[in-house]
Amino acid sequence: MEKKKKKLSFPSALTVLFIVLIFAAILTAVVPAGLYSKLAYNAQTEMFEVTNPEGEITEMDPTQETLDELGVTGNLDKFLDGTISKPVAIPGTYETVEQNPQGVFEILLAPISGVYDSIDIILFIFVLGGCIGVLNYMGAFNSAIAVLSKITKGKEYILIVLITIIIAAGGTTFGLAEETIALYPILVPVFLAAGYDVIVCIAAIYMGSSIGTMFPTINPFSVGNASNAAGISLADGMGFRFAALIIGVIITLVYILRYAKKVKADPTKSICYDQYEYHMKKFGHQGEVPEFTGRMKLSLAVFGITFGVLVWGLVAKQWWFDSMTALFLACAIILAFTSGIGEKNFMDQFIGGAADLMSVALVVGVARGINIILENGMVSDTILAFFSGAISGINPVLFIILMMLVFIVLGFFISSSSGLAVLSVPIMAPLADTVGVSRAAIVSAYAYGLGLISFITPAGLILASLAMVDVTYDKWLKFIMPLMGIMAGFSAVMLVIQLFL
Repeated sequence: MEKKKKKLSFPSALTVLFIVLIFAAILTAVVPAGLYSKLAYNAQTEMFEVTNPEGEITEMDPTQETLDELGVTGNLDKFLDGTISKPVAIPGTYETVEQNPQGVFEILLAPISGVYDSIDIILFIFVLGGCIGVLNYMGAFNSAIAVLSKITKGKEYILIVLITIIIAAGGTTFGLAEETIALYPILVPVFLAAGYDVIVCIAAIYMGSSIGTMFPTINPFSVGNASNAAGISLADGMGFRFAALIIGVIITLVYILRYAKKVKADPTKSICYDQYEYHMKKFGHQGEVPEFTGRMKLSLAVFGITFGVLVWGLVAKQWWFDSMTALFLACAIILAFTSGIGEKNFMDQFIGGAADLMSVALVVGVARGINIILENGMVSDTILAFFSGAISGINPVLFIILMMLVFIVLGFFISSSSGLAVLSVPIMAPLADTVGVSRAAIVSAYAYGLGLISFITPAGLILASLAMVDVTYDKWLKFIMPLMGIMAGFSAVMLVIQLFL
């Protein structure tokens, strides 16, 4: 009997990060060790502190003149108000130091230390996951979408608009992505009955999520982690990304609606017309619409209001992950009463929802562990010195475009927004200081680059989405590549505009 060949698949984000972790440890034995002198603001003493490679600390007055003297670009106020919280490398102070290669024990210890260092983010992820788990168990998200499909019957183009906008809102706020998989069985029959094809359904759901996560406002998994890694406030650049989100959603909707109108007028124009009969046979019947109960409405309202309060806290009170976690813990307590599923069941679903995001939490910890390996091996600054030399004098516009391209390439291999943020941003953000680019622009370049490649990367969610509706990858590429080109150009323009604001 002939054995079946095992199908090769792209490794998960966690596996990729462990591979990178081992590679980082190898680098500590190969790359020369070195350190920059670092500048930090001590809020207790109200003084700048400069720490040289030997560990000696010198205090300096917290003035713009000090920053100019040291050659550190950045707004003084951002140091004083804590927006820039991490030590900043002082240009021209790099020195080689004694090599400190990281061995097997250090490799095993790094992810554990990474989890300790990221515990504030991880706790927030668990509490948010618990809230989402309860709402998913109730069927609140699915029921709300089903009601929308019923209301818009006969004017399904409105459904395309609403679905895309609602899911984009979820993507930009709490990283709505994997949860959308459950929507395909509900919505595909609706779109087919309206004369559209399954590509329209995929586009409304998947691109809504992708555009939302590409232009994040308060998404803790992407912009939250990236801002933390860059040493800036999550609110820094949020308004600009919101403007980009609005325009990005409009561009996406115009693209999807044009295709939907063409297919409805002539079904043979469908990219998957050869599967028309198959799709109609499999999905061409709308299942029972689940009841959208009062408890579901109330629970969704609580969840939505919580995000409204979160935006206020971030902007007005400069909240960070401890306050954000407390807010969603309050949300969970209220959901325990509004959900009406009983105390034991609520706890089971809350814990189950948190468990569903265990992989995300581990990704954050392991990715931070990579930075710890590089920092303890004292090669992070060597890498920074190399790139600083390579981009010395480079035009800021060219620099930020190159940064987005770098994140596109990295995002192909590491589709996890949390993983890519804490792995790459600590290296990339200080480079911005050397060319006079704000760290908020680096966070935007990260989000845009990762968002763009998420349209097509096999390491992401697209293959699972296509499998739900039996559409091949090549057909998706034929549909999405023109839009991807448009969004790449738009993202580049937005990055350039952000440089001059």
